[in-house]
Amino acid sequence: MTVSMRVMSAGDGYKYLLKSIAAGDGDRSLSTPLTRYYAEAGTPPGFWMGSGLGRLGHGELVEGAQVSEAQLALLVGMGHDPITGEPLGRAYQQFASITERIKQRVDALDPELGPATRAQEVAAIEAEEAERGTRRAVAGYDFTFSVPKSVSTIWAVADAGTQALIADAHHAAVAELVAFLEREVATTRVGATGPGGAVAHVDVAGVVAAAFDHYDSRAGDPQLHTHVVISNKVLTVQDDRWRTLAGRPMHAVVVAVSELYNAALADQLTRVLGVEWEARERGRDRNPAWEIEGVPDELVTEFSTRSRHIEAEKDRLIAEYVAKHGRQPSARTVLKLRAQATLATRPEKQVRSLADLTAEWRQRAGRVLRRDPNGWARTLTTANAQAPRRVLRADDVPLDLVHEVGQTVMETVGEKRSTWTRWNLHAEASRQLMGWRFPASRTGRRSPGSWSMPPSTPRYG
Repeated sequence: MTVSMRVMSAGDGYKYLLKSIAAGDGDRSLSTPLTRYYAEAGTPPGFWMGSGLGRLGHGELVEGAQVSEAQLALLVGMGHDPITGEPLGRAYQQFASITERIKQRVDALDPELGPATRAQEVAAIEAEEAERGTRRAVAGYDFTFSVPKSVSTIWAVADAGTQALIADAHHAAVAELVAFLEREVATTRVGATGPGGAVAHVDVAGVVAAAFDHYDSRAGDPQLHTHVVISNKVLTVQDDRWRTLAGRPMHAVVVAVSELYNAALADQLTRVLGVEWEARERGRDRNPAWEIEGVPDELVTEFSTRSRHIEAEKDRLIAEYVAKHGRQPSARTVLKLRAQATLATRPEKQVRSLADLTAEWRQRAGRVLRRDPNGWARTLTTANAQAPRRVLRADDVPLDLVHEVGQTVMETVGEKRSTWTRWNLHAEASRQLMGWRFPASRTGRRSPGSWSMPPSTPRYG
């Protein structure tokens, strides 16, 4: 998937955001100014997103404004207004640590137990609590939007102007999906919990998000991506009170957001660069990947070092599973094994400048292409730029074709799943329509080109 999501914890969870994302995935001091230039090691400063920004402070924050470390510490670390420092609703819930839970249970043991029995009970308690881990309140949701590998490949070797156009298209697609999350997904829960209570999901006044651009993977391959950390604090429309986001919808929508982002980005890039797209098979039990025509698989493979390492480790883990259980793992187990392989092969991220990375990427691409990679990218992105392209508006699609696509979506999801949700259907609909290009927003909200890279962010070079 091109979009993933991880939950960000309250308390010191914001330190990961500052050190790993805002400061360029390096071990820099947190007091280092969050600035980035083309020749400087690190990544650009973060910027604010979301229509909920106007409800903070006295309206000082606007979309595209630079994120400061102090603001992140207040909002994500403490759940406070990043401008005034005032608490946004209730404080984050505090949970007992493993040590505290162990002590509480050990203190409750029968004092008449003998030494051997007591030691067994204590050992069992320690093992159980270690397995449970430490609960932390949720401070936010880190949605990571990564462009397809063929897009990263072109961006990595292209001239500065083309790099900027690709980055702008990516940012526009990200903004479109954040607006989609605000409109279709973000809610909060109100009501009384318990057997006799009733809980309802109600509307919120937008979300507050901090976004951070990165350009490479942990293996040093080109991977243009943006972390969008959506704060868990939201303002309830009906009573103007600060509450927390309903978590289940945020988890359930990830695949649908990923598929819709793919389509939105494809529309943007076709619009500005005239590129065409094609579906490429990725093996059994995997959906085809849509990539830009003309980007050879050999070059995509060259820039997929991290994926190769993960797949090799996953295959090893599957072989171990088969040897131990005498059968192939289920699809769910394979996903868990792949997640395990991802962590096992996770290298330390090296902080380098975009100038150094680009020079290295162009050398690697030149060896595969056997020609000047910058010229190759220029040819690929200008060959069809002026050619007329067939784009579809709502009136261009006859109702019988709409019915046919809907039927195909239902049949495909029904074949894959015994039960499904709205978001499973939404994801499959985006896959079915990926080969179609549209001139306007697919989410029905934000028009194309209405958002671009913040003026304070240096252009890629």
